[in-house]
Amino acid sequence: MSSKFAPSGEGEGSFQPKFDGQGLLTAVAVEIDSGQVLMVAFMNAEAVEATRTTRRATFFSRSRNKLWVKGESSGNYLEVEEILVDCDEDCLVLKVRLPAKGVACHTGEKSCFYRKLNLVGPAGLKRINS
Repeated sequence: MSSKFAPSGEGEGSFQPKFDGQGLLTAVAVEIDSGQVLMVAFMNAEAVEATRTTRRATFFSRSRNKLWVKGESSGNYLEVEEILVDCDEDCLVLKVRLPAKGVACHTGEKSCFYRKLNLVGPAGLKRINS
């Protein structure tokens, strides 16, 4: 796979993401003001470059096998303000601004993480406030 990114180095400098065997890395979108986790998706090299170029969160759909821009069908685009890279360069955090509607999840919730798993007792889900 060809890459538009320069060879990796420690600390500052070039960016050489370590994509998995399918050419993907994990991306976590968080609200820039609150730090709330909004969603998790996957990016290939093309999605990373599209996100950098357009500043709109762009991901790779494993089920549809194609790129998708978050909000392309709903209008709820995630505007990317900053991209953090983890120490292994195999995961990104996208710091984003929510659209005016304040919704990131396709269910209509602010965050895709609107439920929690019980740690005690039966392994049930409980709704939390977004």
